[in-house]
Amino acid sequence: MARDYDSQLLESVAVRRHRLRDALLFGAQRARRTADERLGKVFAGIAIASVLCAGCIGWSFIQATLAKQKAEQQRQQQQQQSLFPPAAEPSKSPSPAKSPGPSTPPGPSTSATPSKGPKPKSPQTSKSPKPTAS
Repeated sequence: MARDYDSQLLESVAVRRHRLRDALLFGAQRARRTADERLGKVFAGIAIASVLCAGCIGWSFIQATLAKQKAEQQRQQQQQQSLFPPAAEPSKSPSPAKSPGPSTPPGPSTSATPSKGPKPKSPQTSKSPKPTAS
């Protein structure tokens, strides 16, 4: 019988603690507070979702900006390399030892290296206003 009394005592203490905890969390009007609690959870979920969406948009913006900067840097490097080719590259013109026939006359080159002559002006740059003398 002693064991029966101890288990009843422990169970009643657990029930009392559960009721005290519910009274502390929900107050005297437990039935009315459940809707407010759910509404608060809905607003908290919406707030968390909006923060996550804003974070994803920000991350996407940063990635796109970094990709644009990297593409711009690569484009500038390619322009610099096309304007100033490296001096270590060997000439791609045929040597006289390889071609026993007559040499080709000078003319437009078909090689991939740019010519060092003056570049023709593009139509955009040639439309610059010229100062007038008064």
